[in-house]
Amino acid sequence: MSSVGLLLLCGIFLGVAPAHLPTAHAAGDTVSIDATVDGTPVREDELLLDPSSSSSISVTVHNGTDTVRHVKTIRLSGTALALTFFSYDTTVPFDVPAKQSVTRGFVLDLGQLGTQATGLLPTELEVLDTNRDSIASIGTTGDVRGSMWSVYGVFGLAVFGLTVLAWAGALFALARRRLPANRWQRAMRFLPAGVGTGLVAVISLSVLRVMAPSPAAEIPFILGAAAVAFVLGYLTPHPSADSEAPFNPPFDPPFTDPESTQRITRPLPGGAA
Repeated sequence: MSSVGLLLLCGIFLGVAPAHLPTAHAAGDTVSIDATVDGTPVREDELLLDPSSSSSISVTVHNGTDTVRHVKTIRLSGTALALTFFSYDTTVPFDVPAKQSVTRGFVLDLGQLGTQATGLLPTELEVLDTNRDSIASIGTTGDVRGSMWSVYGVFGLAVFGLTVLAWAGALFALARRRLPANRWQRAMRFLPAGVGTGLVAVISLSVLRVMAPSPAAEIPFILGAAAVAFVLGYLTPHPSADSEAPFNPPFDPPFTDPESTQRITRPLPGGAA
């Protein structure tokens, strides 16, 4: 179970790592963008991404700098727990003169999205230059209508399975009185199960379209569940020393039949019996 615990413990670093929060750059001496998907402005509401149909995307780039900005690619991507689960790059080359705005539209085929993600995910729309560096970006919450057997769904099921194994290993050791005698070591034995529980909660809320993963949601769930499991492990009863000692049955002398024994007399010195 130690390998299972290490795998789940790695999840806490994914949960508490500062995720990239896509935001549009402020207007002024920088570059900013506005975008619509199927006529819905990005950032005003949840962005519906349906793999069964194509999406019409319109992007307006506002260049507030004194130089011409060369746009080559427009990227649409979705992340969760600091992992990217889908990303679409569309080549739309155009130039944005200084202090001007340019609008470009294109149709994006989302046919493969159903096998990549499902549920609510933080979604980012960004424009890249010729060196594939981000010029500006805008973020929203994407409502992906994918399959439960997508990459994101299978990832959640795998985390759930590892969490069940971690809890089973810890509770089995508790029932067999095989936990370490040190309280802190017992608490660390339960910690990976708590981390996995927090990850399962975050992914489940995302897949069920209750709440999208974000640092504000991930950190309380993961750290809260980890703390509860840590305390439970710390408060588990001390394993009995007698339970680890080998069983030694009481010694019984071998059974002897008194009738089968015979008294043997030997002559004493001097001829006495």
